[in-house]
Amino acid sequence: MIKLKDLLESSITGTSQSSEELGGYAGFVKPEDYDAYKKDLAKKLKLILAEGVQDKGILKAVFLAGGPGSGKTYVVKQIFGIPDRFNISMSGMKMVNSDKELKYLLKKYGFGTDLDILPDELFKQLTDPDFEDYSGFRGYSKELTKERERLYREGRLGMVIDGTGHKFQKIQSHKKELEDVGYDTYMIFVNTSLEVAQKRNQLRDRVLPPKLLEKSWKDVQKNIGSFQALFKNNFVIVDNSKHLSEEEAEKKFVPLVTKVIRKFVSKPIKNKLGKKWVEKQKLLNRRK
Repeated sequence: MIKLKDLLESSITGTSQSSEELGGYAGFVKPEDYDAYKKDLAKKLKLILAEGVQDKGILKAVFLAGGPGSGKTYVVKQIFGIPDRFNISMSGMKMVNSDKELKYLLKKYGFGTDLDILPDELFKQLTDPDFEDYSGFRGYSKELTKERERLYREGRLGMVIDGTGHKFQKIQSHKKELEDVGYDTYMIFVNTSLEVAQKRNQLRDRVLPPKLLEKSWKDVQKNIGSFQALFKNNFVIVDNSKHLSEEEAEKKFVPLVTKVIRKFVSKPIKNKLGKKWVEKQKLLNRRK
């Protein structure tokens, strides 16, 4: 079995500990590293956080949902114009996605940024909590993502929150948390047929077992009605069942941006708590 210690010991621990002895990510990602990351993140986001009430997407949160093979990442890039390397869209919305933090960690610790090309055992060590030799890497990336969102939320900045939609109650709770501090919320559900999802899966470097993909697809599908009821008029389904060229995708998704997302982001805040927060911030700014 490939051991994480073989790849980490020279740059992190300087010892020959086994991955079991490392005790999950805490063995090679030390508490001071986490504190340093938070400080570095706050420093990098300083100018963004300073936007405050001037932020284009102030107090707007867009949830993304879509099962495996839905092409959600591709659709998001077309709708929001968020390149893989960045977390900010052309419309000013900030991306919250644990995959971006995971890539940061992979690169930091010498694994590269493409999970799909890693050996199966190493892939499981890095991402699968149920694997016997799990490193905790995925869990740590989620902690870093929470810190990024906390900073965005503190400044009431506009956010695009990427997820799968497997767990309805999780999104329901998340939505409420944001609305309780003043956010207006919206959901984009990227949908595709099971047949297309399976075909796309076969084209990936790392193929999911067909039965596992089908179960995951069905878990997401059963929540569509619940999401519609939860978000009401602030809900749209994007059909991404066809393979589109860049030109075709632009023709399909640009109208969606113009009619739906830009309208939601640019229109006045409806949430009463959000309105009060903006008024208070403007008053404080006038006193400076």
